[in-house]
Amino acid sequence: MKQRYHCYRRENGIYYSIDTLTKKRQSLNTNTPEEARRLLNALNEACQQPALNMEIARVYLQHGDQDYAKRTWRQVMDRMGDLKSGSTSLRWKSAVKDSAFDGFRELPLVKTQSEHFLEALKQGTVSTNVFLRRIHNFALDMDWLPRPLIPKRQWPQVVFEAKRAITWVEHQQLLAQEADAEYHAYYEMLWHLGGSQSDIARLNVENVNWEDRTIAYFRMKTDSRVMFHFGDLVVELLKKLPEIGPLFPRLRPLRGTIRATHFHRQCALQGITGVTLHSYRYAWAQRAKEAGYPERFAQEALGHNSVAVHRAYAMKASVKLPSLEEYERKNAPVILAPTPLLVNQAK
Repeated sequence: MKQRYHCYRRENGIYYSIDTLTKKRQSLNTNTPEEARRLLNALNEACQQPALNMEIARVYLQHGDQDYAKRTWRQVMDRMGDLKSGSTSLRWKSAVKDSAFDGFRELPLVKTQSEHFLEALKQGTVSTNVFLRRIHNFALDMDWLPRPLIPKRQWPQVVFEAKRAITWVEHQQLLAQEADAEYHAYYEMLWHLGGSQSDIARLNVENVNWEDRTIAYFRMKTDSRVMFHFGDLVVELLKKLPEIGPLFPRLRPLRGTIRATHFHRQCALQGITGVTLHSYRYAWAQRAKEAGYPERFAQEALGHNSVAVHRAYAMKASVKLPSLEEYERKNAPVILAPTPLLVNQAK
């Protein structure tokens, strides 16, 4: 049989292979004839019997890992779930139920082809793309996959739907409709503080400093410190809330999905679309930008790594800037004219 690869030796003594089909040359990284011969034979055998070579590779890998040949993607997902806790664990359990994963869920890793993942990405959503990447990378990092099923640059780009801020009119519509007093106060607090739905629901009386008029807490998501200075409207709102313990005792223990579902239902009744509880966060950031609130103060109120702050202060909110001429005229130093007395004295 005609061999696809041949080798030759360069003047520096290193052997190179040459592909007779593509004419591509590649160093064998050896100057020993015996090693060059063995490497050349491996190249030719690899292109003549790829199926057999895969089985040989599996035998070697299974020798080092007894579960290698039978480990399924369900086991990978379960193992990843064991490493998560709290709300992150709940989100993970919900994410891996994605029906797009059913095509390979029970398939051993060694029998998985790129087509299985590509089909899942085609059927799924943005969430499918995000979590499938994590599952794939976890298997690679644990050396449960011999090579990536999809090269890093070939993964479809993750493109999230644009989120918008809730408007004042929409907020008022929801307040007018909400019959539950605690939910009513909760929406008002979200509007004034701009916090995430879980952070606001978990506020305690201890978070409020009446002397300094501040509300301080640590964000659940990032553990970053947030300090919010409140005004008279929040004072009136806080007076309606409990004086001991949680500010929202019924909403605090609820899962975020339950609060989100209630909000979605109220929006549907008013014909409001395109907003979530997180839209209050974007609304606060945009209001701050339009009011000329300094970015560093907004970061202190929402968290320094807040996406809402970065987006609003980058380009989303519109603010009318005064001209340089106005600024110069406003800040020009005042030059006092000499009084007649001083003029006479000077003479």
